[in-house]
Amino acid sequence: MTPEERLYADFGAEHLMPLWTQVGDLMPVHPKPRAVPHVWEWKRLHPLAERAGELVPVGRGGERRAIALANPGLGGLPYATPTLWAAIQYLGPREVAPEHRHTQNAFRFVVEGEGVWTVVNGDPVAMRRGDFLLTPGWHFHGHHNTTDRPMAWIDGLDIPLVHHTDTSFFEFGPDQVTDTSTPGISRSERLWAHPGLRPLSALRSTASSPIAAYRWEHTDRALDAQLELEDEGHPGVVEPGHAAVRYTNPTTGGDVMPTIRAEFHRLRPGARTAARREVGSSVYQVFDGTGSVTLDGVERRLTKGDLVVVPSWCAWSFRAETAFDLFRFADTPVFEGLHQYREELA
Repeated sequence: MTPEERLYADFGAEHLMPLWTQVGDLMPVHPKPRAVPHVWEWKRLHPLAERAGELVPVGRGGERRAIALANPGLGGLPYATPTLWAAIQYLGPREVAPEHRHTQNAFRFVVEGEGVWTVVNGDPVAMRRGDFLLTPGWHFHGHHNTTDRPMAWIDGLDIPLVHHTDTSFFEFGPDQVTDTSTPGISRSERLWAHPGLRPLSALRSTASSPIAAYRWEHTDRALDAQLELEDEGHPGVVEPGHAAVRYTNPTTGGDVMPTIRAEFHRLRPGARTAARREVGSSVYQVFDGTGSVTLDGVERRLTKGDLVVVPSWCAWSFRAETAFDLFRFADTPVFEGLHQYREELA
């Protein structure tokens, strides 16, 4: 064995790795994610969730009938991206998903259906089409279906980020939800969801938004108003034919949760977004309409319910055929907080 071979053998014996053999992998000239761009079609996802509803019970232990999107580039891990978890959750008629809480931040977005209430820290919150619903970390939550029809929605969490940082805690709650009432509006909305108004009884800023539900009627109205302003020749849209809003925490003006950004985008028929790339990853769901997404030069047609994952530094753009509505969530707050965020036109 040569002296150089002995040196490297001794490095290995002491569990050491020299930087000069790793620098290209550890510090590439631009992000090289293992996650890959991918599209999951709702017409394939929803029937699989229905089959799971027939065969897989909901109850203590399994906790949720949630089917995670597993990015093909991540070696079988149940992650949409290295920081984001996304799943279709399916709750059958009259079923109850028991209460629990965990470190991970979570939300629900409803692409169709109604009749389920999620109970967050004892506050019953109605789930309806187009609603964006929060379950911040360490909030007890469970779901119950009050109807004779099943319902499906998407869940988004920061599970991969929490897992990789070894910071997860989990605790069981009651087997049944703590409040089975079915109010049309939650207590958190009654206190907080009044535009531009903050209750004097709650002046302390909170890391996550205290609003349990951001209702579709407000989102829809805000997007329409931006496009009306464009028609009148006034500022309002982010680019021609492209209206967009960000869900915010009313106590800080920032993102709804420390690790997750959420937005809603509306494109006029024929509109196209500028191609861009950014640090961090995101997941889109088509809420309504038809169009397409181009990911690193590959175009895929999209219809209602389809889910798209955009990895870090992937070039992406959307094109609308009809009026085209997209819900988006991303890990951007993490990288802005670390001062590592970067964006550029592709």
